[in-house]
Amino acid sequence: MDQELFRTAEALTLEGWGREVTYSRKVFIPLTHLCRDVCHYCTFAKAPRSIVSPFLTIDECVEIARQGHAAGCKEALFTLGDQPELRYPVAQRWLQERGYGSTLDYLAAAAEAVFEQTGLLPHLNPGVMGEADIARLRTVSVSMGLMLETSSDRLSQKGGPHFGSPDKLPARRLDTLRAAGKLRVPVTTGLLVGIGETRDERLQSLRDLRDLHEQYGHIQELIIQNFRAKPGTRMAGADEPSLAEHVWTIAQARLMFGPAMSIQAPPNLRAGELQALIRAGVNDWGGVSPVTPDHVNPEAPWPHLDSLAQATRAADRDLVERLAIGPRFVGEGSRWLDKRMVRPVLQAADSAGLARLDQWKAGTGDTPPILPAFQAAMGISRSVARLLDRCVQGERLTEAEVTALFSVRDNDLAAVIRAADDLRRSTVGDAITYVTNRNINYTNICLYHCTFCAFSKGGGARDARGPAYRLDLDEIARRAREAQDRRATEVCLQGGIHPHYTGATYLEIVRVVKAAAPGIHVHAFSPLEVTHGARTLGLSLFDYLTELKAVGLSSLPGTAAEILDEEVRSIICPDKVGVAEWLEVMEVAHSVGLRSTATIMYGHIEHPRHWARHLLLLRDLQSRTGGFTEFVPLPFVHMEAPMWRKGLARPGPTYREAVLMHAVARLVLHPHFVNIQTSWVKMGPEGAAHCLQAGANDLGGVLMDESITRAAGGKHGQAMDADAMALLADAIGRPLCRRTTLYGAAPVPAVPAPEAIMAI
Repeated sequence: MDQELFRTAEALTLEGWGREVTYSRKVFIPLTHLCRDVCHYCTFAKAPRSIVSPFLTIDECVEIARQGHAAGCKEALFTLGDQPELRYPVAQRWLQERGYGSTLDYLAAAAEAVFEQTGLLPHLNPGVMGEADIARLRTVSVSMGLMLETSSDRLSQKGGPHFGSPDKLPARRLDTLRAAGKLRVPVTTGLLVGIGETRDERLQSLRDLRDLHEQYGHIQELIIQNFRAKPGTRMAGADEPSLAEHVWTIAQARLMFGPAMSIQAPPNLRAGELQALIRAGVNDWGGVSPVTPDHVNPEAPWPHLDSLAQATRAADRDLVERLAIGPRFVGEGSRWLDKRMVRPVLQAADSAGLARLDQWKAGTGDTPPILPAFQAAMGISRSVARLLDRCVQGERLTEAEVTALFSVRDNDLAAVIRAADDLRRSTVGDAITYVTNRNINYTNICLYHCTFCAFSKGGGARDARGPAYRLDLDEIARRAREAQDRRATEVCLQGGIHPHYTGATYLEIVRVVKAAAPGIHVHAFSPLEVTHGARTLGLSLFDYLTELKAVGLSSLPGTAAEILDEEVRSIICPDKVGVAEWLEVMEVAHSVGLRSTATIMYGHIEHPRHWARHLLLLRDLQSRTGGFTEFVPLPFVHMEAPMWRKGLARPGPTYREAVLMHAVARLVLHPHFVNIQTSWVKMGPEGAAHCLQAGANDLGGVLMDESITRAAGGKHGQAMDADAMALLADAIGRPLCRRTTLYGAAPVPAVPAPEAIMAI
């Protein structure tokens, strides 16, 4: 029976967390060892005669945090005894002399100082509290913790481990957890297994916690911790729970709370037995510190992170760093965090709500980190190997399976990148292609208010990146003529939705461009511009696109896609075309003979499941129409984006995510998409080179007069000429080939011509 229990628990864990086992890199700050409780197994609490000072000073707290920051920690875990001033006059005097009314007042000041001076995210374990205390501490922390341990009153009776400990009364602890739920505080809680409770009492404790979580949804993690008998305590001779008893409880917790709950067991308390914990349902090892000891269990040192990673890998799992706030709560930060904490959490998080492990930002000119994926790797998990085989065979994956590919790390990450590069080679060969083109962004005045856009402005807007403008038709024609004279084969025309523009405006723009440069390919108008044009003329999409094609439009850019998911679009571009409208424009365009690109703009508020939905929608449409020429991942450039400046977005994707987007796109979109393009404007030359070794085969255009990424703060310049592209290709041992917009072979200019024009 137990084996079936464990198989079910492990399956639920894999459903909710995949192959990732998380941990938090933290420092442990023991604010005070004084406590008014007398738990019979505890060595953390000490009498005043046993310590130098009742409390750490704030300077001491900050110094511990600084050491942690230097060691790469992101969490400051404050642990302390319950309200020691109610038992020890020395604690009360110490606080009063420094102007604090209580230990909790002092905790708030210490957490504030650590956060402000080091940037570490505070997680607080203050014990039993009322709503007012929780509300105050919420402003200086990202999460809190309170172990229920047990909801059995029997253990608080005479002879029990909690006798004489008023803060261990189950009703008081449940009241604190309930108050945290009302105040929307992410909390960590759990059971202490083996202190004299029965199995039935453990199950009842889990039910009590589940009832609270079902009401408030605020439990971010459930710890199932095994009791350790400690010398010098009243329970020094008590029996410790067996591994079998421990894993039975873990499995019951997993079944009761389901796949989404994070379940932790401290790895230092079961050294050498971690695989059994994982099989029972554990997906988290809790906080592990490279700087400070486990002050609650000093007899059990933290495992070295390399050793922990190896032990985790032995169970066919990957060790992944998280923050002090759980991944799900990161994604809903405006609900679960005090306003001041939203920005620092988003800055520290990746797309999955886990810890951001590199400081690279798209468009900034940062030197990319070295990914382990580009080094030799040994082994690959069976589940990822199966997914890669199916991708190469051209099978359509599910949303969950695509999301799983976006979560790969270490050896699996290397395998995904190699598979994507091999598939690129077998599909399109080794040639790196590019097009000689010129951007003409005819206006930056826009009726819409997309929260990610730093390019568009109101009619009178001025800022450091220039004024609002609108090019007249003569200037558009002049730029098109000049592009053709410089041997460009394409002009790309896009702009804001100017309040005076109608469908007739776009028709006239195409006419003047074709008149000025008859031989040039007109690649123009996002689905937003197309729908705006059709609506203002009272035409169907089919009729309007047919008219645009008749006057000389050759293809459409697949921008305005951002993330093809209404959950995301309702936040970042609520007044823009919806998912169905974007897809409809593309399907109709393909039906009238207009090819188009397809894009994704990622790294802001969305998550990997949204990327998966986006890719599958594109794949399905392409399987029907075949009209997309290429897929173009566009990492979010955050510096000047309004939603970043308001603290409401992440600072773009991590480097791992950016490279992985190209690789997963190659695999998931196969065989329907042939070309994957990388944006040198956003990735930079070195980043683009990595993407070209991870499934991409195209560098896009030379982009004379690129302005949209520059408006967002991009640093990579306005153009990359053919010589620079050739150097990039040579560096990775691949040939460079000039192409047309539709991926035909472009004629080689009779006379070499500069393919970059300075901004006008």
